[in-house]
Amino acid sequence: MDSILVFWNQMTANPLLFIAVTLTLGVILVNGWTDAPNAIATCVVTRCMPPRAAILMAAVFNFLGVFVMTLLNATVAETITKMVDFGANPDLAIIALSAALFAIVLWATLAWVFGIPTSESHALIAGLTGSAIAMHNSLEGVNGAEWVKVIYGIGISVALGFGLGWLVCKLVTALFRKANRPKTEPFFRGAQIVGAASMAFMHGAQDGQKFMGVVLLCVYMSQGQALPSDIHIPIWLMIVCSVVMAAGTAMGGKKIIKSVGMDMVKLEKYQGFSADIAAAISLLICSVFSLPVSTTHAKTTSIMGVGAVKRVSAINFGVVKEMVLTWVLTFPGCGLVGFLMTKLFMFIFT
Repeated sequence: MDSILVFWNQMTANPLLFIAVTLTLGVILVNGWTDAPNAIATCVVTRCMPPRAAILMAAVFNFLGVFVMTLLNATVAETITKMVDFGANPDLAIIALSAALFAIVLWATLAWVFGIPTSESHALIAGLTGSAIAMHNSLEGVNGAEWVKVIYGIGISVALGFGLGWLVCKLVTALFRKANRPKTEPFFRGAQIVGAASMAFMHGAQDGQKFMGVVLLCVYMSQGQALPSDIHIPIWLMIVCSVVMAAGTAMGGKKIIKSVGMDMVKLEKYQGFSADIAAAISLLICSVFSLPVSTTHAKTTSIMGVGAVKRVSAINFGVVKEMVLTWVLTFPGCGLVGFLMTKLFMFIFT
């Protein structure tokens, strides 16, 4: 699969593989709608960068994140591919995976319609899990050891996001307490662009790996092969993933940018910088330890941590409540949709 032409020939020769990969690209596109805007939300709403320039920057650094982190540590992709088992029958396996991906697109699109920054990472995990349960009619197809990493990731990313957001903002406030506020504006404008680039880089490192892992899962399952212990992700796949994600951000990102960057906490430039750096560090730590986490969790909780420095009442808890409710519902909700879609797809196509 090192050549895109070889991959294209495999897809055109296998309609089921073509459908599964198309749905995966659809999930990546929706991720661009709902997750990627988190990386640039604070940078846009504090007027450090116009939306188009921020989206272009996000596309470039998403690709760099995918490329660099995959070369250094591809274990996030490996965790996703090993989380579930769809059985030995390649046709049934690819049908089940397609059903899971369809469920993820459906779930994520509904969240986007309501402007709530849901987590495609958790939707991906929930959809795959529900589909695997439907395939086996039991939990036999779920790898509990890999699933535990998801639970760890939720707790760690939330705690790190909020704690580092508070700590970084507190530190920045202390360092610049005697500075003339207007004179610091140019510095924090540039610093926030760096922070947004860092967030986009880590978004690619986390989410890019997850979705590329699913593409590889599609290919190997369609051929009835087990995934190798040391997976190799070709450069062309990194480029395709980044371009599709950027297209999604350009199509639907403004609604999420408003929800994350404006409605939850009113941010100044130094606060936006603090939130971006805190979230990027949180994601880096989780990536190093192979934890597939939600970039949405990391970014939104870091913004809450920043808001708490000034006063807790600065946080719009109505928006926070909506986000938490969405996160809580994603696992059972998207998992159930994945289960039902798999049963439906198997009934129709087998």
